[in-house]
Amino acid sequence: MTTVWIIAAVMLTAAAAITMFRVLAGPSTLDRLVALDTLIALTMCGIGTWAAFSLDATVTYSLTALALISFVGSVSVARFRVPDTDDPRPRSRRGQR
Repeated sequence: MTTVWIIAAVMLTAAAAITMFRVLAGPSTLDRLVALDTLIALTMCGIGTWAAFSLDATVTYSLTALALISFVGSVSVARFRVPDTDDPRPRSRRGQR
């Protein structure tokens, strides 16, 4: 059974490393936002895995807090973000020449 926990930890760590690369190298703010949401989801999976491994249910409150904070953060960033382009033309005329 210990092998299962080690495999889960290695897979979560590898996924977090790949996701951090996307956070740092993302070409747009929306790519970075999706990567941060993924990183928070991976953190929640790690906390859940730790709770199952240690048989300690007190850490599950942090799962609820992370879920609420990440939802509010994602919605607020998506709502108030500034477009990445520096094109001064209005949005309705960008496709026209």
